[in-house]
Amino acid sequence: LKILLQEGETAGIGDVACSIDTDAEQPKITSTPTSSEVIVKSEEPSERATIPDEASSASASYAAGHPSPAARKMMAEQGTTDVSGSGPGGRIMTQDVEMHLQQNPDYAASTTETKLEATPPVVSGSRSIKRERMSRLRRKLAERLVAVKNETAMLTTFNEVDMHAIFKLRSQSKEAFLEKFNIKLGYMGLFTKACTEALKDFPAVNAQIDGDQIVYHDYVDMGIAVSAPKGLMVPVVRNAESLSLAQIEIEIGRLAKRARENKLSIDEMEGGTFSITNGGVFGSMLSTPILNPPQSAILGMHNIVERPMAVEGKVEIRPVMYLALSYDHRIVDGQQSVSFLVRVKEFLENPTRMLI
Repeated sequence: LKILLQEGETAGIGDVACSIDTDAEQPKITSTPTSSEVIVKSEEPSERATIPDEASSASASYAAGHPSPAARKMMAEQGTTDVSGSGPGGRIMTQDVEMHLQQNPDYAASTTETKLEATPPVVSGSRSIKRERMSRLRRKLAERLVAVKNETAMLTTFNEVDMHAIFKLRSQSKEAFLEKFNIKLGYMGLFTKACTEALKDFPAVNAQIDGDQIVYHDYVDMGIAVSAPKGLMVPVVRNAESLSLAQIEIEIGRLAKRARENKLSIDEMEGGTFSITNGGVFGSMLSTPILNPPQSAILGMHNIVERPMAVEGKVEIRPVMYLALSYDHRIVDGQQSVSFLVRVKEFLENPTRMLI
């Protein structure tokens, strides 16, 4: 080794710093540090030389038997796992899966049959549809119901009634009532009477909105929802507050008969300040009746079912009906609606109060 540039000197581009004579005799190593240094330098290439072998071995061990993403998907679809790989390091490629399926046609056929068996069966039968034009009554009813949902703040409150007293009253009076007035004593007449009495104490429930004004009525025109052949109809019992229980029953019977015969006039269905609907005749346990505009409230009757009730500290089985009062919150406050429904409940559980 011949050093041409000394430490601290400035070297220019292309200057030779030193020259090495490869034919010169190798000097003997005498110092320990130098020997150690030489050993370290001589060992480094050896260690580096082994690294590629280890990496190659690790890569080969990982790739062996591992499918590529595409091959993995194909194997999952075909339901096979025992495929030998021919790719780098034994990696399973798509062509390996294809070759495996070609070499095992029975397996591929059984897989296809399994897939065909899993296919849902074709349902046979008629799938025809029928269209018919809505009647004028149905179109008008639909328009009014949509208007109610869009133009009112409708809410519903609920309560339950122990019908034991009503049952007892009807049982004791039905024969005498029928003999005297030639009509049966029904639930609708008793509910109508209870509502007319309660409305006297809560006039807002019997009122309606007209523009920016609230219109109060000193009378009760009671709408009674009736299921007729042409659809739902609501004939009106005029001045129900001034009628006796027998007169209410007679008028309800007359209007219901005319509704079933499709003989109701427009005058018999117009107006109304409050309505009652009875879903119980169809088995309804509970519902939220929709308002009959422009009225501000409607009472929903429901099915009478025997249920356990606490009566004077004891559990008894009583006939119970759930009541639902839907109301327009723009005109009827929550306190008024709840109190009105409680008053109706009180009259029904103590019917003599409303008949005196």
